[in-house]
Amino acid sequence: MKKFLALTILSLICLFYLPKVYSHCQIPCGIYNDEMRFSMIEENILTIEKSIMEIKKLSGEPDKNYNQIIRWVLNKEKHADDIAHLVTFYFLSQRIKPVEEKDPESQKNYLAKLSLLHEMLVYAMKAKQTADMSVVERLRSLLKSFRAAYFQKEADKHTH
Repeated sequence: MKKFLALTILSLICLFYLPKVYSHCQIPCGIYNDEMRFSMIEENILTIEKSIMEIKKLSGEPDKNYNQIIRWVLNKEKHADDIAHLVTFYFLSQRIKPVEEKDPESQKNYLAKLSLLHEMLVYAMKAKQTADMSVVERLRSLLKSFRAAYFQKEADKHTH
């Protein structure tokens, strides 16, 4: 009886204290959409931009509302993390496939995509560290360049 009770309690603890689960399971189910991922990153960039504007506005007021400033900082950081999550767990882990080194053109395209995604990760991190609008503009530029590289040819259709 003690073992059953201990097992039941342990099961309940595990059930209620599970780590945060993300919606993409890394199983090639085919229901996820590349264009939607680009839209999600664009939305995160826009939210970071709005957060920075609000942080600057609230910080410039004589009677600073620190609670609101902190909320906007946390919002900015959450959306920077969301970008990093999409870049890492969707594109790098699942969508950008290694290529044969024998094919120099494919290798060049592969490395270009990796480089753009890595730089997006760096600028997502910088978005957390600063309230500089140039970071937002760089993220937009990188996303535009990555989109062009990702959808480079009709033959490059990505399938699950």
